[in-house]
Amino acid sequence: MKPEILLLEPMMDAIEKQLEAAYVVHRPGAAGVPADVAPRIRGIATGGGTGVPRPLMDSLPGLEIIAINGIGTDAVDLEEARRRGIRVTTTPGVLTDDVADMAMGLLLSLLRGLPESDRYVRAGAWGHAPAPPLGHRVSGRRMGILGMGHVGQAIAARARGFGISIAYTDRCDKQLPGCVFVPELLALARGVDTLVVAASGGAGSRNLVNAAVLEALGPEGVLINIARGSIVDETALAAALAAGKLGGAGLDVFAHEPDVPETLRTAPRTVLQPHRASATLETRLAMGELVVANLAAHFARRPLPSPVV
Repeated sequence: MKPEILLLEPMMDAIEKQLEAAYVVHRPGAAGVPADVAPRIRGIATGGGTGVPRPLMDSLPGLEIIAINGIGTDAVDLEEARRRGIRVTTTPGVLTDDVADMAMGLLLSLLRGLPESDRYVRAGAWGHAPAPPLGHRVSGRRMGILGMGHVGQAIAARARGFGISIAYTDRCDKQLPGCVFVPELLALARGVDTLVVAASGGAGSRNLVNAAVLEALGPEGVLINIARGSIVDETALAAALAAGKLGGAGLDVFAHEPDVPETLRTAPRTVLQPHRASATLETRLAMGELVVANLAAHFARRPLPSPVV
C-alpha cells in the first residue's frame, strides 16, 4: 500500500507525477486536512516559505518526514521535529547558482535603473520626455555579504568579476582568499556601500538588519536580500528609504509572503521580486528531484541524500 503524504506547495508537473506514482498525495484546501486523513499522513512535501505550521505538525501523529523544496528551515519547528523523531530534508546546492545570479541581477537592475528605463521605452517616451535619472556604476563597489555559505561565496565569485571588493560577516572567519572577515554586522555595514543578505535565517536572525545597520550603510548604500525576509526589519527599511537614509533596496524575499507591505511596494529606489531567485526550469526540476529522492530514501529505509534533522 502506498504511503500517504501531504503536498503543501505546488511543484513542477513532472515532479508531482512522480509523487503521485509513488504515494497517495493529499493537497489540503482551506479546510485543512480532514480528520480521517490526518492519522494516515507519513510525509510532507513543502516549500521553504510555507514550511509546516506547528498546528498542522501537531495534528499528524504518524508524521515521519518533512521534505522541503528549498533551503530555508525557519518555517519548520526543528526542535519539535527532533523531539518527535521526524526527519527534515532540504535541497541544498542545486539552487546556489540561480540565487547568486538573482543577487547580481537585483544589484544591476537597482543601480542602473533597468526597470525604469524599460518602462520609459515601452511607454514611447524616448525622445519625447525627459530621460530617467542617471544610474550608478556597479563595477568597483564595496560589497558586504551577511552569511558566507555556498550562496554567499557564489555571489562573491560573481561580484569579483565586476571588480567589486568583498567583505563578509558570519559565525566564524572562513579564511576565504580575497575576502575580508568582519566579525560584527554593524562594522561591516559601515565599511561597504552594498550589503547582500545571504544568511540562511533561523533562530536569532529576525530583524538582524535593523535601523542601525541601515543607517550605517548610509544614503549611498544599497541593500540586496535574496535570503529570508525575516532577517530585515521591513519597517526600518521602509522608513530609511522614505527618509533618503538608504540609497536603495533589491528584494526577492519578504517577512510575510505573499503579503508585501505597501510602504515597500511604493517605496522609491527599489526593485522587487516575488521570491523567484531559484525560479528557473533547470533548478526547480533539480530541486524537485531531490525532494523525491529524500522521500524515496526515507520510505525505503536508506540514508537520506540531504538531511537537516
